[in-house]
Amino acid sequence: MFVDVHILQTVPPSNINRDDTGSPKTAVYGGVRRARVSSQAWKRATRKMFGELVDPATLGVRTKRVVELVAERIGTAVEDPAAAAAQVIKDAGIKLEKPKKKGKDDDGADPADQLEQSKYLLFLSATQIDRLAKLAIETATTGVSDKTAAKAAANGADSIDVALFGRMVADSADLNVDAAAQVAHALSVHSVNNEFDYFTAVDDRAPEDNAGAGMIGVVEFNSSTLYRYATVNVDLLAQNLGDNEAAAVAVANFLTAFVRSMPTGKQNTFANRTLPDAVVVSVRTDQPVNLVTAFESPVDALGSARSAGAAKQLLERYHALETAYGSNDATNYVVVAANGLEVLSELATPTSLTAVVDQVAAQVRDALGVAS
Repeated sequence: MFVDVHILQTVPPSNINRDDTGSPKTAVYGGVRRARVSSQAWKRATRKMFGELVDPATLGVRTKRVVELVAERIGTAVEDPAAAAAQVIKDAGIKLEKPKKKGKDDDGADPADQLEQSKYLLFLSATQIDRLAKLAIETATTGVSDKTAAKAAANGADSIDVALFGRMVADSADLNVDAAAQVAHALSVHSVNNEFDYFTAVDDRAPEDNAGAGMIGVVEFNSSTLYRYATVNVDLLAQNLGDNEAAAVAVANFLTAFVRSMPTGKQNTFANRTLPDAVVVSVRTDQPVNLVTAFESPVDALGSARSAGAAKQLLERYHALETAYGSNDATNYVVVAANGLEVLSELATPTSLTAVVDQVAAQVRDALGVAS
């Protein structure tokens, strides 16, 4: 079972996701330049929103400062919690390294900044961190390391964010978690040309006869109607979590968070906090289907909203793909929040996001054999 999420979302002037020069990210698709928001940006926004939907203490942490994290859990149970934490992490097959010095010396530096760190960002669930801390205490007390136990402590018991977005540990492949969710780069359904905002700021303490600005700058931006897509492999999610009910809850939380989240790039400057114009959720048993090819030909918005034209092209592409390749077994759910997008009612009667989330979760429970 796969849960596909298709979103049309219009954003005003904004710089949601910047490249290394500070410009809004773009991509060429269908021969024209499009606005782009990377999958990483929206996955992080989704993961941050999980903290509003479930107990934050049950979620994972992605960090290089894993020694510090485990040492905090150990507390005062052993004489040197940092050393105990480092030992159990190494026993789990995770390589550590000394952090690079930020200055000529370490005088006055935070001691935590001097602890060993993993060579890469490591994604661990709260349960895994607790288990590593418990084993670290045992190892420090007995003086006997157990690499098998350390690997077991760092594996399994994945939180919903680890189960959805996965984990890769280059040095210890048996700790890898295949991501149950895939998120596409969001693309505008039309061509864009980035624009520039020349701005000045006034120094409130400047003399009254000073006509100059205290600061002058330029910020780049664009506005667009984006097509966003994600898919969840329900069976893999249930396998990662080891609990079918937890998988249904994770799907519900993912749908809510992915639809309602927004990356925070330049938000204070542009306040680009919009919600989607339309959401289509397809629960499928054949394969995930990204409908971005609906917009290979850019949407012509002359005389109407781009989102309305995008909805029409999305529907046409959906029907074309189902006719050519589909098994017509998809169950669709639709949310419409803008005028002119009623054409999507051909797929399902529009309803609220809350109702869609509840209905999809119920369908997932039924498929996984969870008793109601």
